[in-house]
Amino acid sequence: MQDLLEVCCGLDVHKETIVACLLKGSVNDEKPEKTIRTFSTLLKDLEELKTWLESENCHHVAMESTGIYWQPVYNVLESAFDGNISIIVANAKHMKNVPGKKTDMKDAEWIATLLRAGLLSGSFIPPQEIRELRNLTRYRKSIIEEISSQKNRIEKHLQSCGFKLSNFLTDIFGVSGRAIIDHIAEHGSITAKEVENYVRGRARSKIEDIKLSINGRMNKHQREFLKLLLKHLDETYKHLYEIEESINAEIEKYKRQIKQLDGIPGIDVTAAAAIIAEIGTDMDKFKTAEHICSWAGLSPSNNESAGKKSPLE
Repeated sequence: MQDLLEVCCGLDVHKETIVACLLKGSVNDEKPEKTIRTFSTLLKDLEELKTWLESENCHHVAMESTGIYWQPVYNVLESAFDGNISIIVANAKHMKNVPGKKTDMKDAEWIATLLRAGLLSGSFIPPQEIRELRNLTRYRKSIIEEISSQKNRIEKHLQSCGFKLSNFLTDIFGVSGRAIIDHIAEHGSITAKEVENYVRGRARSKIEDIKLSINGRMNKHQREFLKLLLKHLDETYKHLYEIEESINAEIEKYKRQIKQLDGIPGIDVTAAAAIIAEIGTDMDKFKTAEHICSWAGLSPSNNESAGKKSPLE
């Protein structure tokens, strides 16, 4: 391998420790000077690692992207040399070591060796402000999924008690459906006459069917359980609203990009925020449109060797 870097460092990152291997020497040296140090993953030691790299004038660092343990290391090191540092977070399968005795020190040295030879390509890591927006948009997605799960629990509970609202109401948590459910939670049943007071809008065209679908009954325990389910649903909706406010505050700085994405058919502000949170606003990180499609998993794989194509896994 032809070496390209005079000073570089490979990090083998674990939950509690980091093994760092620093290689220093001329690119023509067959055996560069090797220094191996171990740091803990506590913030104090991460700052010490950063100071050590700066003292060694090491502007090139590489580590594996396995798990989440690389993230606090990256967050500390990215400010080294006032941001003038190259940190490669590489896919673990692209830096697999040769078979043999495996130690943390050997892993760190192997990472540093590959980095020194320029054989590592880094994963796409957006700037910190984009990563912070990504945390919010991904969390929003998980909360929306949680709301859907909670709605399913409530619907199953209603079904088990003989209430078949979902047979005739597309959304039992709309204005009409929620009003009926709240009445059932309070009284354990509802009469056909009482249903007429709650049904609104287009749902009134199905009012006779709805009257037949509410022929169920709940005892005290079932009513209290339904109240607990509804309370959690309402609290989750409130939490979602708080997340939305935080996202709206974050995307204020991306008004122009949000407007451009929002102009694409099928993409609204919510989707635009999620897109920016995933790929950022600097498209120079992707060489071509094909590269970003491949990164997003939208390109079919091409597994061919010796003229033979292997089946997709």
